[in-house]
Amino acid sequence: MLTFPLCSAVQVGTDMLELDCQLTRDGQVVVSHDSMLDVRTELQGSIIEYDYAQLPQIKENVPIDFVPGITFNGKSEDRRFPLLEETFQLFPDTPINIDIKTDNNELILKVSELVKKYQREHLTVWGNMKDIVTQKCYKENPNVCLLFSARRVCILLLLLYTGVLPFIPLKETHLEIFMPAHMLKIYGSHFGVKWWHAWVAKIANMLLIRRSLFEHLSKRGVQTYLWVMNTEDDFRLAFETGATGVMTDYPTKLKAFLDDNPQYILNHKLS
Repeated sequence: MLTFPLCSAVQVGTDMLELDCQLTRDGQVVVSHDSMLDVRTELQGSIIEYDYAQLPQIKENVPIDFVPGITFNGKSEDRRFPLLEETFQLFPDTPINIDIKTDNNELILKVSELVKKYQREHLTVWGNMKDIVTQKCYKENPNVCLLFSARRVCILLLLLYTGVLPFIPLKETHLEIFMPAHMLKIYGSHFGVKWWHAWVAKIANMLLIRRSLFEHLSKRGVQTYLWVMNTEDDFRLAFETGATGVMTDYPTKLKAFLDDNPQYILNHKLS
C-alpha cells in the first residue's frame, strides 16, 4: 500500500497526500480509513481490538469509495496496514493531510509525537469533521496546521454572510470540504435520489461553494480544497470555484489535466 499508490502519486507531482489514522490495541498508529476490519480485510472486529502484529493483510481488491462500483486491485505481496511512522519516513518532504478518525486522546497524542519527532509540523495538516476531535488536536499541538471541523465550517459561513469574517481571526489553515451537488451526482446514480435531495444539495452548494469565500481565505493564507474529484469535468468545476486544489483518487488524471490547463495552477497564488 505504501510502495505503489502513494509513491506513484508523489512521482507524478502530487502536492499533498491525504490519509486517515487509527490506533491498534498496542498503541501503534496505522493508516486506515475504516476502523472496522471487515470493510477491507477478511477479519471481523475493529482495529483497536488487535495488536498491530495481529492485523490481517488488506484484500487484493478494495472498493474506491467515491467511484461506486469500481475497485482498486493491489497486486502486492505486502498488503499490510502501513504505519504512520513509515509514511513519514518514506515521504519526509511531502505535506500530508491526516484525518484523525476516532475521538481517542492517545491517538491524537501519538500522532503529535510522531509529527514532532520527524520535524514536520509545517508539513502536516490534521483534524476531523467532528469539532471535539479537531479542538483536541489544536490543544495538543497548536503548531500543526489545522482543518476546519463541520461546526467551524458552519460558523465560517455565518461570519461570511453577516459580513464580519474579515474582522475575525481564524486558527484553521485549511478548508477541506465536499461539493454537495457533486456528492449527489456520485451517489445519486447509485442509490437513487428523492426530489428534496436535489434541492438541499443545490441550496447547500450555493451557500458553501463561493469564489468570494475561497478568494478571501486565500488572501489570509488559508488553503481550500474540494473532495473527491475524479474526472476532468470535476477538476474544471473545482478550480473554477477558486479552490486551491482538489483531492482525487486519480493523481495521474489530475496531472494530465493541469498540464493541459496550467491556468488553474495559479489558483494557489495570493492576489
